[in-house]
Amino acid sequence: MTASPRQVTLIPGDGIGPDITDATVRVLEAAGAPLTWDRKVAGMAAVKAHGDPLPEATLESIKRTTLALKGPLETPVGKGFRSINVALRKEFDLYANLRPAKSVLPGNRFQDVDVILVRENTEGLYVGIENYVKVGDDPHAIAQSVAVVTRNGAERIVRYAFEHAVRHGRKRVTLVHKANILKYSQGLFLETGRKVAAEYEGRVAFDDKIVDACAMELVMRPERFDVIVTTNLFGDILSDLTSGLVGGLGLTPGANIGETAAIFEAVHGTAPDIAGQGVANPTAVMLAGCQLLDHIGEEARATRLRAAIEATLREGRMVTRDVGGTATTAQYTDAVIAKL
Repeated sequence: MTASPRQVTLIPGDGIGPDITDATVRVLEAAGAPLTWDRKVAGMAAVKAHGDPLPEATLESIKRTTLALKGPLETPVGKGFRSINVALRKEFDLYANLRPAKSVLPGNRFQDVDVILVRENTEGLYVGIENYVKVGDDPHAIAQSVAVVTRNGAERIVRYAFEHAVRHGRKRVTLVHKANILKYSQGLFLETGRKVAAEYEGRVAFDDKIVDACAMELVMRPERFDVIVTTNLFGDILSDLTSGLVGGLGLTPGANIGETAAIFEAVHGTAPDIAGQGVANPTAVMLAGCQLLDHIGEEARATRLRAAIEATLREGRMVTRDVGGTATTAQYTDAVIAKL
């Protein structure tokens, strides 16, 4: 247990972000979480306030607190960032992206999903090494994108997946790849992953699957998966797939974890069409708050809050309209707090 309150950088975000992060702060406080908040801005809110989508003050706050909870961010066009989220991951070397997906909603097509997807967050095709090759008069005749996989990057993400499995009593890690075609980059990832897996033999089961076969099996027999570890692009795609199995991005949180900092977030967008209406579903950020509690050693409090969220969703009487209800953000938040 945490002996004294931990300060956390709070980035409300854009669109529905302020509504859902405020709701999350309310439930965390109701759960007695030992946290204090340093509110900072990023995204369009930061452009409006400071003319910079990622102000130095926000970065300095995260460096100091080493923890951040954030809502969805809008990346302004033409401001020097492909993505603010990617910029934050690179700034703090947040190499592990943790995306759990668990069946909670009654009546959903899949009732036995409980998958944790561990995505390598800093390498692969997302390193951004791209160029055009001119042919004749066409300067953009050929486009090239380079995927970078390092032995160190592969080893640390696979080891992270196994350590997470050990800590949380998970039984199997499945490494997902495309080494049958991409024999160098994906081959290195698979080869390194198998070496790491050998160290956990007898404690955690291991298998590997080609990504297309994995995608098919996930929509046919998702209950067979426990922990999945994969490279950046495949993780991006498969984590949305697993979210879809349990009801969508509004129900799945994301943790970005490195050696010196961790950022917990909603993985969905800013939903500008419903911003300010008080009807957004805050579940994803609430569950990200639970991940934050796990990260700082407050597992018991995280488990209690998750149980309250899940009970409210299963009951279905006081839920937001995206999951079949009529409740406002505040009403849903009150219902979760009542379950605590």
